[in-house]
Amino acid sequence: MSDILGQLDERRAQARLGGGEKRIESQHAKGKLTARERLELLLDPGSFEEFDMFVKHRSTDFGMEKNHIAGDGVVTGWGTINGRKTFVFAQDFTVFGGSLSETHARKICKVQEMAMKQGAPIIGLQDSGGARIQEGVAALAGYTDVFQNNILASGVVPQISVIMGPSAGGAVYSPALTDFIFMVRDSSYMFLTGPDVLKTVTNEIVTAEELGGAKTHTTKSSVADGAFDNDMEALAEIRRLFDFLPLNNREGSPERPFFDKHDRLDESLDTLVPDNPNIPYDMKELVEKIGDEGDFFEIQRDFAKNMLTGFIRLEGRTVGVIGNQPMVLAGCIDSDASRKAARFVRFCDCFEIPILTLVDVPGFLPGTSQEFGGVIKHGAKLLYAYGEATVPKVTVITRKAYGGAYCVMAPKHLRGDINYAWPTAQIAVMGAKGAVEILHRKDLGDADKIAEHTADYEEKFLSPFRAAERGYIDEVIQPRSTRKRVARAFALTRDKQLSNPWKKHGNLPL
Repeated sequence: MSDILGQLDERRAQARLGGGEKRIESQHAKGKLTARERLELLLDPGSFEEFDMFVKHRSTDFGMEKNHIAGDGVVTGWGTINGRKTFVFAQDFTVFGGSLSETHARKICKVQEMAMKQGAPIIGLQDSGGARIQEGVAALAGYTDVFQNNILASGVVPQISVIMGPSAGGAVYSPALTDFIFMVRDSSYMFLTGPDVLKTVTNEIVTAEELGGAKTHTTKSSVADGAFDNDMEALAEIRRLFDFLPLNNREGSPERPFFDKHDRLDESLDTLVPDNPNIPYDMKELVEKIGDEGDFFEIQRDFAKNMLTGFIRLEGRTVGVIGNQPMVLAGCIDSDASRKAARFVRFCDCFEIPILTLVDVPGFLPGTSQEFGGVIKHGAKLLYAYGEATVPKVTVITRKAYGGAYCVMAPKHLRGDINYAWPTAQIAVMGAKGAVEILHRKDLGDADKIAEHTADYEEKFLSPFRAAERGYIDEVIQPRSTRKRVARAFALTRDKQLSNPWKKHGNLPL
């Protein structure tokens, strides 16, 4: 018996070495942790339970029958993060460059399917050279099996991808199908076709970092939701994000202890909005002053900065926040901001996370580039997302809410549950100058009359009270009381029940 136990320990020790000491040293020399080291940092100490440690590939071509390594390039299993269950897989670059084989894919599919059955999120740590060329179509079939499970799991359990090395070709589509993608600066990249192919086919000369690095995907393409400086920071922040997320689509927002009064007043908010309507202010300040302990986990911070998205907590419960940012493009909505916010709204609605919308928007960004780029369809994505969402929706209009932009930012007419406005709110088809020039075109040469018309328009429309008189605004509130009123609104709507008409699925304006 002792011999058998000794053999088991020996096999386990060998499997844990992956590609061996030299390759582990090479991984460390690049500033990267190994797959197992990453899982140790991601999960609670001692909580990881591994599956399929001894699985080996079945390939017999190109000499592969002579080269078998236990685990086949991916470590899979489950564990806990702050005591809450999650399924994980971490690709091991020390084994065949983390390339995906038929058996490698089956290991990932197994934990994906278990995650759906058990109702727990799945976190994938990606570090792979792509499909294993020696296996041909078997590797491609394996990738597609993983993609199919990503699709089936969408909206059932949260899926998080962390790109911690290369991810090229078909490998990028599994992360692209998940809810969140995070990258590590200077050591991770994603692209469908690499720099060498581009040089050959299109004569474009570009580095891997320029083509698919973290800066590219967080600022230009919006493929990634965030980037971190190293493996340690990335895994610590994933643990933080995980605490905001429900385990599945039936659990609702998680709760945690909080140490902030729900009825806290903040008098500094009374002066947040400047007297001059053309002077910007930082909407993020309002977000942080509403949330418990000022804790705000921002999503896509470096992309479409004219729109804020992320998570806060109110009375210990997760709330998704969408807000216009007057500091960038005056808070105008463009195509990128529309897509960013629409995707975030749909994620929150999938997992029963209430949505808080903070509005200061003068309109959609004008220009031929926006119109030619399909801003109509992109803006419709946001409209569709809000209109389809059945979770509690609370809206606060702080200043401008003009025209079609008012219509897409969770108004009462898109089934907003509670809609507040500050006294500084201006709810109208457009600003006073543009409106007067249209309504009183014949008086444009008379400065006194134009001033009179402008004052009349501002009194009638550039205030929240016309909308409040019609019931489109539930209450005009003091800015200092925003946290209290919003917290009370979400407490009221906690047991909300709303469903959409039966359909196989709608036709989102993609």
